[in-house]
Amino acid sequence: MKYKLLALDLDGTLLRRDGTLHERDRWAIARLQSAGVRVTIATGRLYSGSRAAAEAARIEGPIACVDGSHIVDARDHSEISHVGLVGEHALALRRVLERHATASFMFAHDSIVHDEAGEPFSGYVRTWSPNISVVDRVTSHPYWEHERGILAVVGIGSEAHVKAAAEELQSELADAAFVIRFAVHRTGDMHAMVVRANGPTKGTAVAWLAEHYGCTPADVVAVGDWLNDVPMFKVAGRSFAMVRAPEAVKQAATDLLDADGAEEAGVAQAIERAWGTL
Repeated sequence: MKYKLLALDLDGTLLRRDGTLHERDRWAIARLQSAGVRVTIATGRLYSGSRAAAEAARIEGPIACVDGSHIVDARDHSEISHVGLVGEHALALRRVLERHATASFMFAHDSIVHDEAGEPFSGYVRTWSPNISVVDRVTSHPYWEHERGILAVVGIGSEAHVKAAAEELQSELADAAFVIRFAVHRTGDMHAMVVRANGPTKGTAVAWLAEHYGCTPADVVAVGDWLNDVPMFKVAGRSFAMVRAPEAVKQAATDLLDADGAEEAGVAQAIERAWGTL
């Protein structure tokens, strides 16, 4: 099969720990593009946190941000799709956050808003976007009632507090919201949850991107390293997981890489294995 589209996660896959691309990855992507294969991005980051990587890899056309909730054309920065939590669903999310002792980060209008409680974790969240502002109280911000709603919320706190908040959200918002929680290893015993509108995933994004480029999901190669990459692994014709990916991610992929995307050229390795010598 001659694959026609390459979909790349950013953190831990295309981007190393310092936020840069490995030169071998950059070279392999350029060779692939010269051969007529399209390259795109599927990331949990906001668009403002993805633009520099797209430019560095010379990726043009639509890219999927916030796990498929926001699709933007990197050529002219025009918005193609925006799916957020709006109206009563956004207000219900705000009420739950007010009841639990978590540091909350609101993702809206291509920026991140937090208050003093989030300051200790701002470095961790900054990878999603450089557009960060500090307000007196994040749950009082007018974005909650804006017609575009909230693209996502990240809540960080102790395991007990995050678990309680996540379980309440899953009960109160039912099918309206997608909630995932996990340990934040870089901040000791802290845990985090990500909340966004239910429906969009990296998998739905890859399906849309394939159609946009006139191919099928079976023609797509996906490369990633984290739990939010599993939906696109299930959709893509071939998928590569980085060596340090969680076991559930490795099991969902068709192929395992030897490279650690945080330091090594894992994307180049995936390109070589999927397309051979260009």
